[in-house]
Amino acid sequence: MHATPPPGGCRRHAARPRPRRRPGDGQTGAVTAELVVATPLLLLLVLLVVQFALWQHVLHVATAAAEEGERAARLEGGTAAAGATRARDFLAQLGPSLVVAPRVTARRDQATARVEVRGTAEQLVPWLHLPIHAVAEGPVEVFQPAPAGGPP
Repeated sequence: MHATPPPGGCRRHAARPRPRRRPGDGQTGAVTAELVVATPLLLLLVLLVVQFALWQHVLHVATAAAEEGERAARLEGGTAAAGATRARDFLAQLGPSLVVAPRVTARRDQATARVEVRGTAEQLVPWLHLPIHAVAEGPVEVFQPAPAGGPP
């Protein structure tokens, strides 16, 4: 049969008083303070990652719009105005709010056609303005008839 231990501890050890924690002592509330600081920083980090991913996507969209405008401008009979219009239409169709304040410029001479798209990426982080610049350039298509007297 087991004897019940004396109040305040077991038989072998004398009862030791436990140290009492005072409310302002040590680490009381440290986890809450760390959470208050860490949570906004973690959310900002996630928001920055999403912002840079969006910026990369907008760069691809702007590059595709510049290439589309360049294709229209370099066709035989094409013009710089046709290339700029095609690039603007492409941007409006693919992502009307992705490129903020897009500026499309097109140039065509005898040998090359060039279309540039500039603007800024849509903002998720208010103080972060990420620029967009895409260029597409290519040779102008010219019809050259087969030389006379040569093979067909």
